[in-house]
Formats: sequence, structure tokens, C-alpha cells
Amino acid sequence: MKKSLCSNGAFFLLFIFYFTFFSSCSIEKQISKSAKTDVLNIKALQTAHVGISIYDPAENKYLYNYQGDKYFVPASNTKIPTCYAAMKYLGDSIPSLRYFSDDTAVYIMPTGDPTFLHPDFVTNVTFDFLSNTSKKIYFRFPFGFSSALGNGWSWNDYNESYMAEKSIMPIYGNISRFFIKDSNLQVSPKIFKDRIKRNYFNTKDIGLTIRRARDENTFTAYWSQVPFKRQEVPFVTGFNNIKNILEDTLHKNIFLEEGDIPYVFPENYQSIYSQSLDSVLKITMHRSDNFFAEQLLLTTALKVTGEINEAKIINYVMDSLFRFYLPQKPRWADGSGLSRYNLFTPQDFVAILNKMKNEFGMERIKVIFPTGGEGTISNYYKADSGYIYAKTGTLSGVVAFSGYLYTQKGKLLIFSTLINNHQSSATDIRRAVEKFLQGVRNKY
Repeated sequence: MKKSLCSNGAFFLLFIFYFTFFSSCSIEKQISKSAKTDVLNIKALQTAHVGISIYDPAENKYLYNYQGDKYFVPASNTKIPTCYAAMKYLGDSIPSLRYFSDDTAVYIMPTGDPTFLHPDFVTNVTFDFLSNTSKKIYFRFPFGFSSALGNGWSWNDYNESYMAEKSIMPIYGNISRFFIKDSNLQVSPKIFKDRIKRNYFNTKDIGLTIRRARDENTFTAYWSQVPFKRQEVPFVTGFNNIKNILEDTLHKNIFLEEGDIPYVFPENYQSIYSQSLDSVLKITMHRSDNFFAEQLLLTTALKVTGEINEAKIINYVMDSLFRFYLPQKPRWADGSGLSRYNLFTPQDFVAILNKMKNEFGMERIKVIFPTGGEGTISNYYKADSGYIYAKTGTLSGVVAFSGYLYTQKGKLLIFSTLINNHQSSATDIRRAVEKFLQGVRNKY
């Protein structure tokens, strides 16, 4: 009798083992089959490079890997490690200014805060502070800032709104905004109104094209048949330009201390905080805002390394947090993903996303990352909302999509799909990835 019971128990355990094993194999085979049908074998991707990784964090295993260890240009998926660094080090609010004062003056150190007088924000405590002080305002600069344009950015995109310059003290998002009002050409900030050259055009027409000189803040307005009446153009930064704009806005003088003084700041300084970090990260990830991403990385750099230097914070995060954690060592070049020097693997993004989940929790991530019908995926994943939270990435020839997926059975999966060197429509490729991920959601 005992032998029979033992035999039955052993058979039951063996049955459970084989059922679990073959069920797992079956799921992985189903995902592999779907990947081939929905993504890998479609005509648009026959000559492209594709990488896909799908990971089950609860089981600590990959359900699918296709070239998951190969390097790809990730475009705006680069904002994922930028977001992680900001969440890790900046606290709950963005430091906007460091300052100390004496009887006659207030001494300011900017921190790279992207929200100063940005039109996305109604209130601005930093502006109120500068506006309300009756003391002279002196600026001291943090050390380490190198370039207004990122390493590997396309130089001839300088006139495009998605490539606003980086700066130590951004203002108005480092963007000049042109629009037609009452048949007249207007610009904000107003300081640029006398720097517009006009080719003949009739402002009653619907078209407007603004072109900035490459290295200075002079703008040419052209008549165009392109149907828009507003245009955003980055302006040239540098402290003298920012100083002039700030003085014009505040209606008071701003002074710069010279010599080696700008690099010295007392340890007992005070700080002004502007916006909540997550509200800015939400805009960054929903809109894929390059300017916010770049400036947040600079602000993080100052907080962590004492220098407003992008390379410094990238190296710090890579050495202290990612060195033994990422399966492959990425080449991380900027904060936004505008640079084609960035190289990450799908497994790298899975690892970073898993680290974010473990350290900050999914509830916070759900606020920051867009879901179906929101942000850059406003036209995708709408059939059953709230099951995907992910970041897109797009450059010419590049389509990326990485994030979190809840299945019909309540499983949380982490995925990364990176596609390079395609010559098809980005929309068609996104639809193919959408069909594949929805299939994974339904089957697992």
C-alpha cells in the first residue's frame, strides 16, 4: 500500500514537472511563431535589423530573445536611462537655482532646470524669486558645461523645434515662438521682434516659414504654401543671449562675476525648487521631449557630480549602477536619443526597465510612461487601455519601443523591440509590433 502511494505521488510530481516544462516551451514557441509572422517575416522588415526581448520578471527568465544581445541605435528609447537617473537622484522636485545673499546682492548658480518660464507651466517660483528681489543679481556658473549641441546631433536640424540647444540656464525652453495675430507677425520672447528679416509675403495668407541664421539670433520670414500659422525655432543660447532675454523679461540688470569666482559656491547655499519631478518626467516621456530630457540629465549631473556635464553623469551611472547589472555595455552618448552614437541592446533596456520597476514601483511608472491612447502612442494600443506602458523611439530608419506589458492573465512582462535600417513607413512597422505585442498579451 505504501509503495502504491509513493508511486502515485511520484507520478503526480512527474506529471506536474512535465506539464510545467512543456507548457513553458509551448508559450515560448507561440511567441516565437508570432514574432516571425507579425514582425520578422513582413516585407517591410526583410532587409532591416531587428532585435526583440521579452522577459518575465516574476520567473526571472526570458520568454523570447531574437538578437536581444545585439546593438542598435535606440533613438528616444535613450530617454529610459535618462529617466532612471533623474528618478534615482533628483528627489521629488527639480532644483532650479542655488543661491546665497549678502546685504546688497543675491548670488545665483543656475542648475539647468528646463522649466524656467516654459509655457507648459503656469506658475514659476524661480521667476517670482528673481522678480521680487530688490538686490542686485549676480550669476556664478557651475563648472563643466561643454556644448549647446549634443555629441552626434545632426547639425542641419538646428532650425527644428525638437533640437533646442542645451544651456546652463534655459529660458522659455530655449525656443522662439512665431505666430500670426491680426495679420501681423509676432514672436515670443519679444526681444527678437527687431531681429526678423522679411522676404515679401502677405500675412493674410495661411503659410509661414521662419529660418534662423545658423550661428546667431537673426530670423528670416518667408511666405509659404505650407498650411500653418505658428512655428517654433530654437534660439542661440550662451550666457550673453540668455542674460539679454532675462533682463528684457525681468526689466532689471543681471551681472556676471568674472575670473575664477563663477566656479566657487559656499556649501551653505540655499535652493529653490521649481516643478515636481514626475510632472516633468511625464511630459518628457509622453511627448518624447528632447529638451527636457537633455536638461534633466544636466541637472542630475550637477546634483551628483558637482559639474553640469552630461558625460560625467553618464559615466557615473554606467560605472556605479549599470556596470555589473546590464548584460551588454551600452554606448550612451546623450540624454534624448538624438545622437546616432547611442548603442543599446534590447536586453539592456529590459534590465534598466526591470531596475526601475524594482526601485520605484509600477504605480509611479504608470504616471510617467504613456499607455495606449496617450502621448506618442495616442493612436496605438487603444483596444484595451491600461495594459501597456512604454516609450517609443523614432529616427530616420529607426523604430524602437520598450516598456511594460500586462497580459490577460495578469502577468507583468518587460519587453524591448529595436528596429534599425528599415526603409518603410514607421507607422506600418509600429502596427506590426502592436499586433505582435497584443498577441503576446492575449496568449500568455
